[in-house]
Order: sequence, then structure tokens, then C-alpha cells
Amino acid sequence: MRPSRFRREAVCACSVPAVLLCRWREAEVKVKIPFGNKQLDAVFNIPEKKLRYGVILTHGAGGDMNFPQLVSLAAYLAARGILCLRFTCKGLNIAYRTKAYRTVVDYLKLSDDYKLSGVFLAGRSMGSRAAASVIRQLSQAGDSDDFIQGLVCLSYPLHRPKLQSKLRDEDLLFIRCPVLFISGSADEMCEKQLLESVASKMKAPQKIHWVDKANHGLAVKGRAEGDVMEEVNVQVFSWLRENVELEHN
Repeated sequence: MRPSRFRREAVCACSVPAVLLCRWREAEVKVKIPFGNKQLDAVFNIPEKKLRYGVILTHGAGGDMNFPQLVSLAAYLAARGILCLRFTCKGLNIAYRTKAYRTVVDYLKLSDDYKLSGVFLAGRSMGSRAAASVIRQLSQAGDSDDFIQGLVCLSYPLHRPKLQSKLRDEDLLFIRCPVLFISGSADEMCEKQLLESVASKMKAPQKIHWVDKANHGLAVKGRAEGDVMEEVNVQVFSWLRENVELEHN
């Protein structure tokens, strides 16, 4: 299905601080991605510059692609020349979420509209678990290639609250592409010492950025939401620039 252009106001941006909204300059395109007998709602943030790399973003167990952190990050990256595709997939089953994510990866890879050199898979919470699972599945199936450049995990849910004995680290220990973790130092689903221990065992090059005193939602008591978003956005773009050749604005 061909993308259709729509006004920026059509995106639920009411929760994004005005200081971030005023920076949006890039086109947004709404698409429906076929997924079995359903369709996944998705939005492209398209940079003005020539496209080379992209980032796929999805939400956690709750919410959707218009979660303020994802909207903010997509706009920030597109303003710096990186195509972003964020999508919604409702459901708490990780296998279902992973299947949907893989469908979106294939959709972008085969797109005639956006010919990219590579893409980074990214997600928040459960969305990052699904992204990691996709990378592992592709590697095990022998389908891995240079198209997937790396993984960005926002608030990776390493364990359930108060269940630190059961870690969700299988996919992380298998994958080999570069990985960026951004988590709160007070995240009740990702104890700092445990993530650092898992990272030390990973085969992949990895980096962890801790948002001081932030919880699983990356909220910090007494700190403006927009300020935290800006910190996250800067860290993601800086890491992307370290891993691919991006032009400086």
C-alpha cells in the first residue's frame, strides 16, 4: 500500500513538550503494513537529506507508536538525516510481537520508496525484547546480513520487578551486532548491576547509558520530561554516528 501524507497534528503529540514540537520540520508519512490478515499502523519520519540509514521503533507492553519518547526520538533523528519508522503492535505475547517486528523489517528492506544502506532495530521495554529476538532469529536462520546494523534498547526489561533471578538475557548473549542500552538507574525491571554483568558476557560490542534516578518509564522525579527526552535523543544519535558514517549537520 502506498504511503499517504498527513498533517503533523494527526500524530498524538499532546504529551510532547512544545520545545520539541517546534523543531519538527521533516515530512511524516502514514502507512499500513500487512501482517497476516491484519495491518500494522506505522509512521515514517522522513529527513530532508538523502537517506542512507534508518531506525525502526516500537513501544512497550502498553501504549502505542505515539508514546511521547518514541515520537520525540523519531523527530530528533529525522532532523539529523536518519529515516525513522515507528509502528504499533498490540499484544503481550513476545513471540507475536517478534513476528510483527520481523514483518516490519522485511517491509522496510524490500521498500521501493526507501533504499537504505542499513537499519537499526530499536524499541522501548518489551519492544526492545522483540527487536533483540528478531536479530537472533535472523542470525540462527542464516538470514543475517549487513542490513541490520545494530540494536537500541530503551528500558530493556531484563527481569520482572522483584524477580531478578529470572533474567531475559538469552537473545542478548547470542547477538553480535552493536547494542546500545539506555536505562534508568532506578529501573525496577533492570537492576544496574545485573545489566552490567550481562553486558560483560555479551559477544556484541555494547554501551550502557544510565539516566540518573530514572525509573522504567525513564521518568525522574523533579526533572522535566522534555529534559530527559533530550538526554536520550542525544545519546542515541551520538551512538548511531559512532557506528555508521553520518554527516554532521
